[in-house]
Amino acid sequence: MLRGIKDLSTGFMGATRIIKKYPNRRLYDTEISSYITIEDVRQLIVDGENFEVRDAKSGEDLTRSVLLQIISDQESDGEPVLSTQLLSQIIRFYGDSMQGFMGSYLERSMQVFLDQQQQFRQQMGGLLGQTPWAMMNQLTERNLEMWKEFQKTMTGGVHTDRPGDKRGR
Repeated sequence: MLRGIKDLSTGFMGATRIIKKYPNRRLYDTEISSYITIEDVRQLIVDGENFEVRDAKSGEDLTRSVLLQIISDQESDGEPVLSTQLLSQIIRFYGDSMQGFMGSYLERSMQVFLDQQQQFRQQMGGLLGQTPWAMMNQLTERNLEMWKEFQKTMTGGVHTDRPGDKRGR
């Protein structure tokens, strides 16, 4: 997989590493008994380490805020992954009746993307003997099947064809 990106359905492996965050914003890794930087935390993510960031005094879980800080730092430095338009659309979902579905939709979309990426890499290994057109056709068919399966999961198996619609039958 891409530089430590883990399968979202299985999550990370191993024991949970505890990182304490102090009022002075310093981060203390209890596993190595040393202060670390936000860049060190980013590297833990890249390496696939399972961790939680906790407030040193209250024990409150601060993991999400640290992850958001890392995303913000990464988006500010260099080539952003999230466009302004995408960020605006995500913000619009807060308070919307569909907000509850957005997180699971994004997680599933990321998992489909990671699965496709892994399949593509496997296919690239078997490219010898296949024309690029045949390979892309096969990949497109697999993507379509995964998309149909995703839609089926999201609708709970509800039949979504309109009356009189003969397509796909």
